[in-house]
Amino acid sequence: MLQIIGTKKCKETAKALRACKERSLVFQFINLSERKLSDGEWESLFRALSSEELLDTASTYYQKNGYKFREFEPQEELKEHPELLKTPILRNKTKAVAGFDLPTLVEWGSA
Repeated sequence: MLQIIGTKKCKETAKALRACKERSLVFQFINLSERKLSDGEWESLFRALSSEELLDTASTYYQKNGYKFREFEPQEELKEHPELLKTPILRNKTKAVAGFDLPTLVEWGSA
């Protein structure tokens, strides 16, 4: 089943949700504002994508907290601060994509 991981405030996540609804695709939405990802979900994401792909260096949280000038372990920081994630994360079984990608969304949603 297709999963969309993000927040309702994120415009890109809203685009992904709207695209699924318009095309009647079956999906599960995981709102990071309401619940944290489990250790197993994090491991699945880290197997599918590199930490650099998941890290949103353009986010306000990243810039306000000085991550550009810090040395840090990306996986640990992502787990502690999901605000650093590039959302939405589209996940289908063992595959994942960070950011809104309509062709992938349609392909995975219709499978």
